[in-house]
Amino acid sequence: MDPLPDEILQHYEREVDEAQRIAHGFGQLELVRTREIVRRHLPAGALRILDVGGGTGVHAAWLAEDGHDVHVVDPVPRHVEAVGRLTPSRGRVTAELGDARRLAAADAAFDAVLLLGPLYHLTERGERLAALREAARAVRPGGPVFAAAINRFASLFDGLSRGFLFDPAFRAVVEGDLADGRHRNPGRNPRWFTTAYFHRPNELRSEVEDAGLDVVEVVGVEGLAGSLPTLADRWDDEADRDVILWSARAVESEPSLLGLSAHLLAVARRTPPR
Repeated sequence: MDPLPDEILQHYEREVDEAQRIAHGFGQLELVRTREIVRRHLPAGALRILDVGGGTGVHAAWLAEDGHDVHVVDPVPRHVEAVGRLTPSRGRVTAELGDARRLAAADAAFDAVLLLGPLYHLTERGERLAALREAARAVRPGGPVFAAAINRFASLFDGLSRGFLFDPAFRAVVEGDLADGRHRNPGRNPRWFTTAYFHRPNELRSEVEDAGLDVVEVVGVEGLAGSLPTLADRWDDEADRDVILWSARAVESEPSLLGLSAHLLAVARRTPPR
């Protein structure tokens, strides 16, 4: 199994602060929406949750505050160190270096598994299936698996709204995204993300099913709101924030509009024995 490409690891080690990306400002739209989708599918009670590709523990932190024990696996040393500094008032958070394609977890060791990042950076279908199958192996029968993906049109919409699309170099990146889903950033411009794979909604569903999981739903996380940076000025107003979140919920399951969301979230379950 090949390690992750250096440009991906360097992107998270040196070029971006993953702890800040969705924890502050309008970036919280992704966090809040992901949190509410995950919460509505988690079983009742205190759970043992595996957060694969959990970054600096942004999701592990709120899961622990909900009373769950969370184990984060991430390939970036800086992320694992950051998770080690978390001090939740409830639950417990632990972390280790690891690869989503080959987990150290025992079979059926967790009540739920999160894959809220690994599928972004596995550009080959076989590698994505390996990560999904490992998640299915690690969760108990009947337990939920949450798999996030970046939408095929994310760079097109983001580039248009933020002005990047008018740069011929970025437009070439987007053309590659649209052609085969493989996002490349040869100039390593930190604003243009790093090596990744962008899914079509039906493709994400198909991969989750091919990994042996039963799909409960595939939803759009942010809706159109995520591509409207002018809404950032309204996010800090509680009433306006509620409207933005309502707009995302209103279209989250509409098949014709799934491609609007920058992020897709598949909710699946490991088939219980019969």
